Amino acid sequence: MKCMTNRAVLAAAAVFMIVGAAYAVPLVTDVVMTQQTGSRIVKITYNLADEAAIMTLGIETNGVAIPDSAVTRLSGDVCKVVEVGSGSITWNAGADWPENLTQVAKAKVTAWSTNAPPQVMVIDLSKGTAASESDPYPVYYYTSLAALPSGGLSNDVYKTEMLVMNKIPMGTFSMGIEETGGPSVSVTLTNDFYAGVYQVTQKQWNKVMAADPSGFKDPVNPVENVSYNDIRGSVAGAGWPANDSVDASSFLGKLRDKTGLPRFDLPTEAQWEYACRAGTITYFNDGISGSSTNQLNELGWWSGNSESKTHPVGRKTPNTWGLYDMHGNVWEWCLDWYDDTLMGGFDPKGPAESGSTRVNRGGRWGDHASSCRSASRLFRSPPSRDNNRGFRLVRTITQ
Repeated sequence: MKCMTNRAVLAAAAVFMIVGAAYAVPLVTDVVMTQQTGSRIVKITYNLADEAAIMTLGIETNGVAIPDSAVTRLSGDVCKVVEVGSGSITWNAGADWPENLTQVAKAKVTAWSTNAPPQVMVIDLSKGTAASESDPYPVYYYTSLAALPSGGLSNDVYKTEMLVMNKIPMGTFSMGIEETGGPSVSVTLTNDFYAGVYQVTQKQWNKVMAADPSGFKDPVNPVENVSYNDIRGSVAGAGWPANDSVDASSFLGKLRDKTGLPRFDLPTEAQWEYACRAGTITYFNDGISGSSTNQLNELGWWSGNSESKTHPVGRKTPNTWGLYDMHGNVWEWCLDWYDDTLMGGFDPKGPAESGSTRVNRGGRWGDHASSCRSASRLFRSPPSRDNNRGFRLVRTITQ
């Protein structure tokens, strides 16, 4: 968006003094936007009332919002939970938006309730095992995947140092349905939830667990050779669906402790299929009728294109909710005990309170196309480990 091409004009417009609006509760007031003299560094100050909130920033020129991808060089009290009081945000407009100049701009500072957070959540794992309850992994929030800094998802940092999760809207769908027919049940999910944009990678596992058990070594490949028990634990973690507790020594136990946030978990089988389908009812999640292997080649790694190994996450086409590798690469562990019968209804937790095997979804690098379809199901015992199985995270958002 090229507003002006006269750099002298921008330099003269040292102070914008535009007041932005708060679009969410809690209340934001007294928003002031000031450009530092002789630079394209912009400072936004504001006051937050009522309660701590997640703060985000948008910029408008001539009444039109500029793209999220042009407002990413941010620092200060933004993209995270901020306490009540005065806050400030610094935006490097020169780095974000070098070819676009304007004399009139407006800062839109939005306060999001922690129970109704923005679209994207990112967990910064760069502290590795040194993180603790008192020195946790930072958690950041963004209004879209396009708003991610450092080049966005094209930067492998989001497959190694950062865990990116996209918000999936609550809704109703037919679980198990596909063009070929077969049993299906109606499912309603009553809460939004975050889902991992990628399968958890080897580097991300290593950051949390200080190990990499995978057979196909590559930091940005999905972690494999991890069991349900490794992810959740074999004592407290074995108690689902009676409770959502996990063992402190498990991946999820460490992640919960070192972020200070509850409810990180594996998806239920219903959450997994709902997230995979992203509103489709077709064989694969591209919404295209049919079951052509050419479709699958675009969506995931399977026996027809994998060369009998896993591949870096995020190399194929995502579904419409921005999730990659829902078809193939590795089977993904789900919470539910396995049963031949699908359970419908509201927020189903599977048809069994106990069992001997847990559900796997999505297919793997060595499977035929039919095993990689949206409705495909498999099972393994919780202690099982092999180079076919990994996982992705979810975090349910409760009101």
